[in-house]
Amino acid sequence: MLLIHPPVAKPCEPPAGIAKLCSALNHHGIRYSVCDANLEGLLSLLRNPPASFDTWTSRALHHLPGHLDSFKGWDGYKNQDRYRRAIKDLNRLLEMKARSSNVRLSLTNYEHETLSSVRSGDLLRASEHPEDNPFYPYFKKRLTELLRNEPLSLIGFSLNYLSQALCTFAMIGFLKWEWPGIKLILGGGLVTSWMRKPHWQNPFNGLVDHLVAGPGEVPLLLLMGVREAGDIPYAPSYDSFPLKDYFAPGPILPYSASSGCYWNRCSFCPERAEGNSYHAIPSDKVINDLRHLVHKHKPVLIHFLDNAISPSLLKAICKNPPGASWYGFARITRDLTDPDFCLALKRSGCVMLKLGLESGDQGVLDDLQKGIDLEEASSALKSLKKAGIAAYVYLLFGTPVEALTEARRTLAFVVKHHDCIGFLNLAIFNMPIYGAEAHQMETKQFYEGDLSLYTSFNHPKGWSRPLIRQFLDKEFKRHPAIAPILRRDPPVFTSNHAPFFVRDGRHVPHKLPLWFT
Repeated sequence: MLLIHPPVAKPCEPPAGIAKLCSALNHHGIRYSVCDANLEGLLSLLRNPPASFDTWTSRALHHLPGHLDSFKGWDGYKNQDRYRRAIKDLNRLLEMKARSSNVRLSLTNYEHETLSSVRSGDLLRASEHPEDNPFYPYFKKRLTELLRNEPLSLIGFSLNYLSQALCTFAMIGFLKWEWPGIKLILGGGLVTSWMRKPHWQNPFNGLVDHLVAGPGEVPLLLLMGVREAGDIPYAPSYDSFPLKDYFAPGPILPYSASSGCYWNRCSFCPERAEGNSYHAIPSDKVINDLRHLVHKHKPVLIHFLDNAISPSLLKAICKNPPGASWYGFARITRDLTDPDFCLALKRSGCVMLKLGLESGDQGVLDDLQKGIDLEEASSALKSLKKAGIAAYVYLLFGTPVEALTEARRTLAFVVKHHDCIGFLNLAIFNMPIYGAEAHQMETKQFYEGDLSLYTSFNHPKGWSRPLIRQFLDKEFKRHPAIAPILRRDPPVFTSNHAPFFVRDGRHVPHKLPLWFT
């Protein structure tokens, strides 16, 4: 069988979901192949000149080999100005290459001018005309080569992001037309969200043979004839991926120690709306998995994909470090207020923690049931800073309980702690369309599509999205203590590359990270 990671997603690390499928297939002795069509497809477009040129495009093409090499070595991360220029040049080449297809394309995004990823009819149209997709020359040649060399009975796609949807269905349409006898299976995070919508009805009958919600190991094994698949926590296998080709100075290994969220109380949480329960891999197995992966692949970074790394796992990592630098999401808890605990995290290899603070107003946090105390958050940021761990802080504006007054308290909190915050992610609230809280609001259509996961709503305090954007653009982002934090966020790759610009919890674009040197 063949497992495919479709365009477009950040091409800096291998896909963790397919890596787990590989491990399950290995365990049962089933032959398979892997195609990271995202990485291969982007590189193919970059290396084939666009039809039209201007000065910028010509310059970008001239510097292309150097730009690609810079991302795979530390020189590309020594100076953020050069890093940003490389990103802009690569995006320019992709933009010009896809322009004739009516597609806005970048290293992380795919947006068609008329077709939408949240309309099943548009996805079906993409499957009917795969030749219109800018990746068509690449995947036509690549898939034909793969299928000629080794006839296959089943091909699986892992669809996780909206930016992958149209390309996924274009590839499916091509396969269905050229090789109608092959069974096609479609899974991944986005498919899971679709299938867990109330009253879900499959609009892809006749095109896709099997849809899978949730972890795909057991369903895939059953399709391959394994009767007693079992629910085994397989460690990811990265042997089939081109680890040296990703946009990083060495292998980044993604790892999920759990699914769902151990807190699982926040209002408006998509995990709650989809009914996803929490399941954690035992800490001793996590440590053994990581040590095995580190010994085998010598990664520059481990990327924990958990919604929040559990406190018990954090303590286990402190006692048994994996042997490589790591980062991931963590909840702001009392443990992080302890300077000694933060120092232990640092010694274990932690270079950065992503923290979902959401708001700097205690009333908003309480109403959202975040379980965060602002005094603890303040202490945690200071302890992480002292330990040399960068804080990548996530803020969410426009929740139903927040208005301008509360948002300004968030502004004040960030300003007060600006020297403890390495990076910021600013988001405007989207309400899950099928969450329990949505029924309490006056909602209206957010995206015009039967596959939409979010809905717009009339803000009970009158703080509309235009007003939120105005506050962010004219007040929050322009504050002299906040603007420098926002400027140092790596464009496009954001938190995935942020650890490469960190030294002792500080942002130093002109030097290599201390944990590497």
